[in-house]
Amino acid sequence: MGEINVSSRDLGRLVTDRTSALGRPYQEAFAELADIYRGKPVPEILPLLRRAADEALLGFTDADLREQAEAIRSGTRYVLRVHVT
Repeated sequence: MGEINVSSRDLGRLVTDRTSALGRPYQEAFAELADIYRGKPVPEILPLLRRAADEALLGFTDADLREQAEAIRSGTRYVLRVHVT
């Protein structure tokens, strides 16, 4: 399970909010990558997750992204604890 701190004004960067004018939220990018890359090697998934996190301006650590990539590879559920500040 991962954890991230996100300010309430930036929550749209992480989760889908159709009223937000921000770009594509990380939640959507993660779901798409999970559908497409399930079963693929972690090193193939990692740079795609990093790009999605960078585009959403989210500060996931390398360990967070590796954990997420492993969940995508194995098809297991990934739980992210979000602290809204």
